[in-house]
Amino acid sequence: MENFSSKLLQAAVEEFSRLPGIGRKTALRLVLHLLRQDSDTINRFSESVVKLHQNVVYCSRCHNISDRELCEICGSPRRDSSVICVVEDIRDVIAIENTGQYHGLYHVLGGIISPMDGIGPADLNIDSLVYRIGNDKDISEVILALSTTMEGDTTNFYLYRKINPFSIKVSVIARGIAIGDELEYADEVTLGRSIIHRTEYDKSSIR
Repeated sequence: MENFSSKLLQAAVEEFSRLPGIGRKTALRLVLHLLRQDSDTINRFSESVVKLHQNVVYCSRCHNISDRELCEICGSPRRDSSVICVVEDIRDVIAIENTGQYHGLYHVLGGIISPMDGIGPADLNIDSLVYRIGNDKDISEVILALSTTMEGDTTNFYLYRKINPFSIKVSVIARGIAIGDELEYADEVTLGRSIIHRTEYDKSSIR
C-alpha cells in the first residue's frame, strides 16, 4: 500500500484505479499528469465525463450509445437497412465501423449468454432483436458477429433458433478471427475480411 502525502491524491488514485485495466501505478501516473494541467483542461475533462453520464442515451432501435433517441447509424439513409449485424457490445460496433467494410445496421446485445457469470437470454437485448426482425419486412439477413468463444457460440446457437422461424438468411463472420478471440482486439483488415467473407449459419456451424 502506497504512503500518500495527500489524502486528496490518494482519493483520486483510488477512483482512477477502479477503472477496468487501470492498476494503482497507472492511476497514480494519470492523476499526476492531470495535476500538471491548467484549470481549463481539467474543467473540460471533468465536464465531458459529467455530460457523458448525464446526457448519453441508448438508441431505441439497436441499443448503441447515442446522443438522441435514434443513433446516427440507424437514422442514416445511406445504410443498408436489409442487413443487421448482431454484436456483443458497443466496442464491437466501433471495431467493425473502423474497417469501413460494413454498411448495414447493428443490434447490440449488451453481452453474451454466460451461465457461469449468471447471464441468461433474459438479461440481453434479444427480445428487441426478434421484434425488429418480425416487424421489419425489409430485413433479409442477420449477421452474428460475436466473439469466437464457447459463450459466443452458445449465444449464436440460441439466436439462430430464435431467428430461424422468420426464414431469413442467418450468417456468421468467417473464422479469420482466431477461436477464443474478441472482436475489439482483432486488427481492422482481418475483421473486415471476416465480415465480407461471412458464411451462412446452419447446424454444421456448431462445433
